[in-house]
Amino acid sequence: MSQEARAVWTKSDIQTASPSLDVGSKQEDWSERGADTPFQTDGNGAETPMARKRDSQKQWANKTVFTTGEAARICKVSQQTIIRCFDSGQLKGFRVPGSRFRRIPRDQLYAFMRDNGIPTDALESGKRKVLIVDDDQELVELLTDVLEKDGRFEVRSVNNGFDAGMTVKEYRPDIIVLDVMLPDINGKEVCQRVRSDPNLDEVRIICISGMVEEDKVAELRAAGADDFMHKPFEVEKLVERMCQLLDMESLATS
Repeated sequence: MSQEARAVWTKSDIQTASPSLDVGSKQEDWSERGADTPFQTDGNGAETPMARKRDSQKQWANKTVFTTGEAARICKVSQQTIIRCFDSGQLKGFRVPGSRFRRIPRDQLYAFMRDNGIPTDALESGKRKVLIVDDDQELVELLTDVLEKDGRFEVRSVNNGFDAGMTVKEYRPDIIVLDVMLPDINGKEVCQRVRSDPNLDEVRIICISGMVEEDKVAELRAAGADDFMHKPFEVEKLVERMCQLLDMESLATS
């Protein structure tokens, strides 16, 4: 870390997350907390237990863009510290078009916290579990890289249907990205096995393949698949479809 960065993270900057942080800051900075940063206060302006409870780690699990107020609460520093780092270029982000408000993408906030030794638990808690089932190692590595950089997903992968069945029961993923053409059993059978277990009712399944005809797609859906994408596809589109199935905010709309 540079001397300039060390100077920013002084002990006096490490404060508890509270709306009283930097109450003397200019109006632009205070208003950046905005409607998307819910503060509930008592008559003295102190944050209530109800508001602190909502500020638990899982509050941030699905967000893709943060205000400076939110970033300050996550990092447990003053909002002015976040603003200084943003304006100096240490913390990357953008300004809302037509306004002065700063916004910080999730991946940039995560990188900033990691590089400055700030615990990233608040961003890592509540990650959605993804199981990739595909014997195309290059595709698996690409998907894993994109999903992990997104910051909201925990990823595991297997390359055959047998291991998929074993891993699903142990890992309990939120969503499975399932190649239909596997070296042992096919994706349809994997879908059927997952759906035969009532404990896995909430697991979402996206089937992928470059060798499936339209009439077979209907069979996959009947077997329990929630969605299907033809290969080749844009990875961003796959992530968008995953977010839709998991009722998460899509990066494409951030």
